[in-house]
Amino acid sequence: MRDEVEAMAKEAETAIGAAADMGALEAARVEYLGRKGRLRAFYDQLKQLDADSRREMGQLLNAVRERLETLLADRQAALEAEAEQKRLASERIDVTLPGRAPRIGKEHPLLATLEAAVEIFLGLGFRVAEGPEIETYYYSFPALNYPEWHPAMDEQMTFYITDDLLLRSQTSTVQIRTMEAQQPPVRVVVPGRCFRRDTVDATHSHTFYQIEGLLVDEGVTFADLKGTLEIFAREMFGEDIHTRIRPDFFPFTEPSAEFSLTCVKCRGAGEVGGQPCRLCKTTGWLEVGGCGMVDPNVLENVGYDSERYTGWAFGCGIERLAMLRYGIDDIRLFYMSDMRFLEQF
Repeated sequence: MRDEVEAMAKEAETAIGAAADMGALEAARVEYLGRKGRLRAFYDQLKQLDADSRREMGQLLNAVRERLETLLADRQAALEAEAEQKRLASERIDVTLPGRAPRIGKEHPLLATLEAAVEIFLGLGFRVAEGPEIETYYYSFPALNYPEWHPAMDEQMTFYITDDLLLRSQTSTVQIRTMEAQQPPVRVVVPGRCFRRDTVDATHSHTFYQIEGLLVDEGVTFADLKGTLEIFAREMFGEDIHTRIRPDFFPFTEPSAEFSLTCVKCRGAGEVGGQPCRLCKTTGWLEVGGCGMVDPNVLENVGYDSERYTGWAFGCGIERLAMLRYGIDDIRLFYMSDMRFLEQF
């Protein structure tokens, strides 16, 4: 029996040492050390021996089992180390290759301009007001003092959903909702998206963004409006930029005006490098938006005492500001999702 045990032990040692992977090693363990393995069969034969032989063979079998378990553990550790080396070799980084820089997101020029404008007015003590893009006919026209014959009400100018619902053509509707919700003083800036049935070209779009300002309180004058616009222009475009006010007409303000900024290209000189400035057409000024004192009818529509309170309002397009800020000459570029354009900012 001793010879058989020693012969089996040598076979087991050879099988364990020859195991090329974990599967082969497990098969060797089951064959020699498993519950029904060859070593277990020798243990079952011990009861057939006398006491002295049983003790001697038992010690031999225990020694063989311990030796084989040690060999199994060593071989398993060696196979795991080999597998780890192979994995590391396959995942090795070639440090001579150029790195792959992650693409970093950038702020869209329209959003950057909008946030810059809002920040200026927040610094002046205004708060941000927002409202629905789908508006009622009342807030879009009658509440803003539009006469029934005004061309803005025509279907060729406005996107109508129903007779009473439409896509807002300006953010002035939010001014009405804000004044209805609170008593003076009112000091808000209104950024938002608007829609008009314009033919898309280099300077027009059916979808665009506006920012409007509204201030209503006792003793508010046109001089306050002019001063606020002057601060806005300087903060947005530089200390040498000024504003110019010229008479205009809007249904919801009286008196009304258009406001212009010093040309951001020629800085008001009308020429660049001895050549006529093409941006301002040599005038030195760029029209930006409309403004004026809030019409008393608008104040009365929201329940304000127009004898006690006065106010001013202004509005301009964010696209227009962004085009001046970044030197862009085509409004369509903002909406083309062309990464070659957007990555410049």
